[in-house]
Amino acid sequence: MQLGMVGLGRMGGNMAKRLREAGHEVVGFDHNPDVSDVPNLADLVERLDAPRAIWVMVPAEVTEATIDELASLVSSGDILIDGGNSKFTEDAPRAERLNKSGIGYVDVGVSGGVWGYANGYGLMVGGSDENVGRLMPIFDALKPAGEFGFVHAGEVGAGHYAKMVHNGIEYGLMHAYAEGYELLRASEHVTNVPGVIKSWRAGTVVRSWLLDLLDLALDEDPELAALRGYADDTGEGRWTVDEAVRLAVPLNVISAALFARFASRQADSPAMKAVAALRNQFGGHAIHKE
Repeated sequence: MQLGMVGLGRMGGNMAKRLREAGHEVVGFDHNPDVSDVPNLADLVERLDAPRAIWVMVPAEVTEATIDELASLVSSGDILIDGGNSKFTEDAPRAERLNKSGIGYVDVGVSGGVWGYANGYGLMVGGSDENVGRLMPIFDALKPAGEFGFVHAGEVGAGHYAKMVHNGIEYGLMHAYAEGYELLRASEHVTNVPGVIKSWRAGTVVRSWLLDLLDLALDEDPELAALRGYADDTGEGRWTVDEAVRLAVPLNVISAALFARFASRQADSPAMKAVAALRNQFGGHAIHKE
């Protein structure tokens, strides 16, 4: 099958490579001319046979503009795919706008990161049965071998919604491993913390790919001494918690993991200063001054 790929960075470039190795024809565009097959989006569209399928794999902040430009170039019957980390609320209005010109739209939440090229990508897809069916050869080539790693989650928006929840769960899982790691380091009883983490990779109920990655990180730096305890977030955790508030679903673990990332960015917490001041005021408890 023929596919246009817009964005050939770490994810899009590896996805294009995996698709080509599976026998698909991929025409790629990227602003980096060293990796791009064509100089611009107009040439990308011209190179593809109708009806076209074009996968957009660009940062969320430029996704809307990229899709709008493509919409002005493609034809009725073509399908545009957003495989980036767009917010699910953007999908239905986008699909409705494209549908007025006869252009199909599919949203895909993609998991797998830099390991996806070798292991396959987890794909969570939203869109009509017709559009998703047309793209199944592409999805089959990108997903891992076997029965797992792909779902047609529902109509437009369902793919990005499922990926949002996936990333929220990821926050909670990572933070649980991180807390366990810190407790092991603090204990006077355990002298081989990396060894404990490594031992959990087989035969235990906490084994997982994330645990494998923590073990690899500790192989490279057993004390994680080269890192700061500072964690960014890309938005999906916040959106997950927002949805939990909207639907009155208690997300205790995911919310705590998100707030822990916020706390990691504070060199000196204003909230803890207020707590210290209050303890001193009501009980004369000791305070630590700058």
